[in-house]
Amino acid sequence: MPDSDLQSRTETVRAFNRFYTKAIGVLEKGYLHSPFSLTEVRVFYELRHREGLAAAAMGRELGLDPGYLSRLLARFEAKGYLRREASPDDARQSRLFLTEHGAATFDPLEQVASDEIGRLLAALSLAEQDRLLAAMATIQTLLEGTADRGAGWLLRPHRPGDFGWIVQRHGEIYSAEYGWDQRFEGVVAGIAADIIASFDPATDACWIAEKDGRRIGSVAVVAKTPALAQLRILIVDAEARGLGVGRRLVAECITFARRAGFARMTLSTYSCLAAARGLYQQAGFQLEQSVPERSYGQDLVAETWTLAL
Repeated sequence: MPDSDLQSRTETVRAFNRFYTKAIGVLEKGYLHSPFSLTEVRVFYELRHREGLAAAAMGRELGLDPGYLSRLLARFEAKGYLRREASPDDARQSRLFLTEHGAATFDPLEQVASDEIGRLLAALSLAEQDRLLAAMATIQTLLEGTADRGAGWLLRPHRPGDFGWIVQRHGEIYSAEYGWDQRFEGVVAGIAADIIASFDPATDACWIAEKDGRRIGSVAVVAKTPALAQLRILIVDAEARGLGVGRRLVAECITFARRAGFARMTLSTYSCLAAARGLYQQAGFQLEQSVPERSYGQDLVAETWTLAL
């Protein structure tokens, strides 16, 4: 690419950055007219939603210099926003917890931030909101480098009609590839109905993977208990396998569950689903239980896997 073209593209990205930071209110001296910087608010967020996080892990998550983060945490501790506990696994590490004073300071700011974004979205139609979220997902996918950049697929939140497709593809794929009968499709339909009926965006999420405007995969995470999240309805079309879709879907669930404050995640699968089991193992899940059963016209081994968040 000629230097002039790269310079033009660079200026376009910088112009977008200027526009977006202004749109979400991060240019003021304090974030959303608060006494805190954007970085301080990000630290507050991690403390609020990832209880017991170690400082080193927070630094990696936020990409902060260890010395800078240490000074920031010391200020927060001096003001009574956080407390430390010795890690039971490593005496050299401290686990960080937001105090009641810290929560009372941060929670109103988080509500203001949510309200501001809500107002931005309310000015758009549902179709425009979908376009915006899809564009954001594309930016995140490309810059994170977690997917094949030539694959041309993206993730988006679910919308009306998606769960019908999820049920259909589960029925078709598991019948064609494993010989399971229609009772499995009925079970998936029940799961989908339960997710729709009780969906709470604070604790539940569902993503659809798309390629060239066509659905190629799905996954959901829901609250099983206040401390336990459950991964559900993971599926990837045969044509999309090998592109990193399944890995990204699982990673999205884990990231969401951590930020929602869950302590553990669980999932149910079968021993014959080798590709899915491989994804779970790579993500750190541990096999907790195996039970032989007769289901969907087949002799199967049902498995329960769990992950500490």
